[in-house]
Amino acid sequence: MIGSEGVSRRRFFQLMGGGIVVFVSLGPSEVFGQQPAFSYPRDYNAYLVIGKNGRVTVFSGKVEMGQGVMTSQAQMVAEELSVALTSIEMVLGDTDRCPPDLGTFGSLTTRMFGPALRAAAAQARAELLALAAKKLGVPAGNLVVEQGVVSIDGQPDRRVSYGQLSKGARIVRTVREDAVLKNPSAFRVMGTSPERLDGLEKVTGAAKYSADVRIPGMLYARLLRPESHGATLREIDTSAAERLAGLTIVNQEGLVAALHADPEAAEEGAARIKARWQPSDSPLDPQTIHAHLVAHAQPLNTLAARGNVSAARASAAQVFEATYEKGYVAHASLEPHAAVAEVKDGRATVWASTQTPFPTRDRVAKALGLDSTRVRVIVPMIGGGFGGKSADAQAIEAARLAQLTGKPVQVAWTRAEEFFNDTFDPASVVKVVSGLDADGRISLWDYAIYSAGERGALNCYEIANALFQSTGGASYGPAVPAVTLHPFAVGPWRGPGANMNAFATESQIDMMASARGEDPLAFRLRNLVDPRMRRVLKTAAEHFKWQPAPAPSRRGFGVACNIDAGTYVATMAEVHVDPLNCQVNVTRVVCAQDMGVVVNPEGARMQIEGGITMGLGYSLSEEVRFLGGDILDRNFGSYQIPRFSWVPHIEAVLIKNDELAPQGGGEPPITTTGAVIANAIFDATGARVTRLPMTADRIRAAIATRNLRAFADHPAGS
Repeated sequence: MIGSEGVSRRRFFQLMGGGIVVFVSLGPSEVFGQQPAFSYPRDYNAYLVIGKNGRVTVFSGKVEMGQGVMTSQAQMVAEELSVALTSIEMVLGDTDRCPPDLGTFGSLTTRMFGPALRAAAAQARAELLALAAKKLGVPAGNLVVEQGVVSIDGQPDRRVSYGQLSKGARIVRTVREDAVLKNPSAFRVMGTSPERLDGLEKVTGAAKYSADVRIPGMLYARLLRPESHGATLREIDTSAAERLAGLTIVNQEGLVAALHADPEAAEEGAARIKARWQPSDSPLDPQTIHAHLVAHAQPLNTLAARGNVSAARASAAQVFEATYEKGYVAHASLEPHAAVAEVKDGRATVWASTQTPFPTRDRVAKALGLDSTRVRVIVPMIGGGFGGKSADAQAIEAARLAQLTGKPVQVAWTRAEEFFNDTFDPASVVKVVSGLDADGRISLWDYAIYSAGERGALNCYEIANALFQSTGGASYGPAVPAVTLHPFAVGPWRGPGANMNAFATESQIDMMASARGEDPLAFRLRNLVDPRMRRVLKTAAEHFKWQPAPAPSRRGFGVACNIDAGTYVATMAEVHVDPLNCQVNVTRVVCAQDMGVVVNPEGARMQIEGGITMGLGYSLSEEVRFLGGDILDRNFGSYQIPRFSWVPHIEAVLIKNDELAPQGGGEPPITTTGAVIANAIFDATGARVTRLPMTADRIRAAIATRNLRAFADHPAGS
């Protein structure tokens, strides 16, 4: 077997016929750096086949949700095989055709799976050269490859194509260690920005998403939802709905739905279902949640420690204490969750918008009482995920309804359901105590995280005495609503934990620089020894044309830096804060990134621009309003995501570093956005905002607090 959960080798070869097959194996520990909290078998994560027609098919458990990995993965294979990008076909996220994979998240695809794909292609190339050497009667070292054609160096007429070499052959290899990869100086496909493989379909509207799937006899389902999270169903009356012609009512084990061949009739049927709910008794709201998170937290776990923070606090020349807070944030993907399921002949097929096709397959199998080998999940195009398409409740709903009705069923959430059922980025608290010695160097760092998560907690500064602690953090996988900490489900959100940790860390660094009367960039550089981060900061400053000045300088300039997904990022921003209404306008941003070898420069720049634009939301406006378990924001009329008019001029700077393998690019740019805007607001107003999002009301309150402190220090007439 390719794995206990995958298609058998026999079946695979039946499907593919002859050809050269290379399997890639990469276990969870190699993906995460340690065993994840959830378990999954070590199996093949990708493989490629070179067919008798010379075309290359790449099978990968990764999915395309707008980040461009369909194209970048193909580029890596094309580069190492020395074939045209147009000769590659990508098959992504089909659990019957692709090997098991944990999912697409964490900016892991390029930096963790990319090297394995390249190694597979390089090994396939070596096998093809060996075959060509035998056929042409010369040593392999005398051969060159161009566009999938092998020839004798200096004798281009003596040649053979990949297709001719692989025809009729069945050669199987497994890559477990790095093969000999091309040097970046020899790249012809990697490092370029070709048209995206999915671009034409998307711009013409031909791309198919889960909600576009149609199966003969399919029913549309509308589900009964509780009034609030934690509510209990006390009474239900479906009699009025049952009188509608052609309507099917399901009421089993908490699953209540109206189904019809016409989606509008299904909607009407659901509206006729009468239900009485016992509401949740949770007293929580955005004003009380942060105290609740701290009061009900489990004991803090030590992430890292060095020196003696107690002694350092006692001896510090200056000590700074601050508490940083953040509310819940919705994923708000353009495409709501959708799935179509068909259960027939003891097998289930589910088309779902999911970041985690294999875990979703296993959850569906469990819900249906089937073995995982009897369930297939197919992932069409995905219209944005950001971590929110990891839980996939809609796939389980569709599968259960299909099993109960004996017909194919589509479950497509409305926008209101999308907000209500979201696994939100958790509200969180970070408490920081820091200190400076007499020379103005950071001598103390005591950092405690409540609920945000550990990603990005360990900063890049040189600090002799430091303690990093955390509790209640979210993991990569989808969370389940708990009766203790959060009143509803939470889970990963683009750069989970790193956004909040960068906000707290870089705000605190800025606070100390201001207290010292130092330029914030100079202060950072003085407390940094990492040459890579120093280079990134200096590059950002060069492109921004940074002029040193202590903050607040009233210019509205900010700086922040971070390390995320193996990428070093430094961001500088200029903002204008309206003195009357305290609205913030971010006018320009420079973001410099060292992400090692850049596979697709234009794709990397797009990720920077997209991350910064999305980051404007959690920085300035996005916060879910709730009362107990009731989600008060159910659409974009009240939940404000960034508008086109908000987007500043963005300069994305990619720092050349071909000595380092490709690193993550999807999330690093968003991690510094909140911090850099907070620091720019402080530079513009002299007021430090310590809660995200930084709304006009919170900025106004921070300015008022600053004025009161100034008056207390210098009362009128003194």
